[in-house]
Amino acid sequence: MKVRLGDIELQNPVIPASGTCGFGQEMSEWFDLNCLGAIATKGTTRDARYGNALPRIAECPAGMLNAIGLQNPGVDEVIAIELPALRKLYRGPIIANVSGFSLEEYAYVSARIDQETDAAIIEVNISCPNVHNGGMAFGTSPEAAAAVTKAVKAVTRKPVYMKLSPNVTDIASIARACVDAGADGLCLINTMLGMRIDIRRRKPVLANTYGGYSGPGVFPVALRMVNQVSKACPGTPLIGCGGVSRAEDVIEMMMAGASAVEIGAANLQNPMACQQIIDELPGVMKELNITHLQDIIGVV
Repeated sequence: MKVRLGDIELQNPVIPASGTCGFGQEMSEWFDLNCLGAIATKGTTRDARYGNALPRIAECPAGMLNAIGLQNPGVDEVIAIELPALRKLYRGPIIANVSGFSLEEYAYVSARIDQETDAAIIEVNISCPNVHNGGMAFGTSPEAAAAVTKAVKAVTRKPVYMKLSPNVTDIASIARACVDAGADGLCLINTMLGMRIDIRRRKPVLANTYGGYSGPGVFPVALRMVNQVSKACPGTPLIGCGGVSRAEDVIEMMMAGASAVEIGAANLQNPMACQQIIDELPGVMKELNITHLQDIIGVV
């Protein structure tokens, strides 16, 4: 079940997605974290953030909406407390997810994480609004996505994986822009923008009005985008994310072109989801006559 993300070997392709397991320690109450291929930590910004007003979670058919607002303790506390605490529990690769609202903030946070031996990969969330450019998310234009990629690559020697937004018309062009700007890999997709309305109160369910839709309902969209990007950026390692909730979904995502897979909303429904998927993978591989997972990457 071993796979590779560039030069980094994972014992299996299963990774809890950023924002669905805190900084990793929370899941240790349920199972031994060392069964995981890697762990992606909660998104980190320069300063501590409380996040958006409540309510910021809404249930949906086949998934959920969230408008958490990047709640996190800030990069100083992440470096001083969260990463060392996770390393005490987990021996495998740690993927540090970073966020920012300006190029300067992305570069600052990434430069700080670059100094930390506990972080193997920097995963850059470019779904954040650019405060210097009218609030449009960095990930919605090739030029802005490339600018963030260059800013981060200039300050780190670690592998940089850009996490792409699906709220675009041509994800392949944005992926190519990131790779051309130096990205070592890509993670896709982040959540899709959605909304729920409380018809009795005649108001949005979320205090933020809109939120990110995740869960099984987005899986076909995520699969299509991973496949498109794998063809647009051959040779670039991809982490597939979006609605994965079964071992069969992992196989499907890898056949579409992903080298590894992040599990997101499924963790919030079932804290044992990652371990259960890992336990189920060998049986599914046997059923499908798959000897090595690495062999099925991008076969479709």
